[in-house]
Amino acid sequence: MAGVSLRFVLDPELTPELREQIVALWADVSNAGGAVGFVPPVTAADVRALAEPTFAAITDGPDRLLLGYEGDRPVAALILTDNRFALKAHWCVLKRVMVHPDTQGKGYGSELMREAERIGRALGFEALHVTLRDGLGLDRFYGRLGYREIGRLPRALRVASGDDRDEVLMWLDLLPVAAPDAGR
Repeated sequence: MAGVSLRFVLDPELTPELREQIVALWADVSNAGGAVGFVPPVTAADVRALAEPTFAAITDGPDRLLLGYEGDRPVAALILTDNRFALKAHWCVLKRVMVHPDTQGKGYGSELMREAERIGRALGFEALHVTLRDGLGLDRFYGRLGYREIGRLPRALRVASGDDRDEVLMWLDLLPVAAPDAGR
């Protein structure tokens, strides 16, 4: 939809109301088949069990939350996760990338990822990393945004008995590409 865009907030105050809105978003995305840590059906209580330690890592650090709002309603989210290892401090993992199912088709997923890229550059990261569940077409989505597949863990995700999926590792370099040396 042309002209519609999200308003982004990095590190919003995680009030009890906002926490519940994020849990509801996460459950709605999960129940629509989104690959954000669950297989449907899930309840808010199921999500809350994972959300609470996630919120703690955001409020207490070192992780960062990026929310996209349509009006006053959060409809897109991702977490910029610190690697918690000094030798990996120059790149960041994006987790729980989600857009509310009733906003699909508006380009919000691309907007969210472009904003994460902008923030990653502003924070001095040299690359962004995201993992995804194979079989949902997410590799094509991320590929259109410049991410490249750097590996996969075969059958690493068991979504149901007899339904194991690869976990696909995607990478986006944030460093400028060096121009070929014209003098050689």
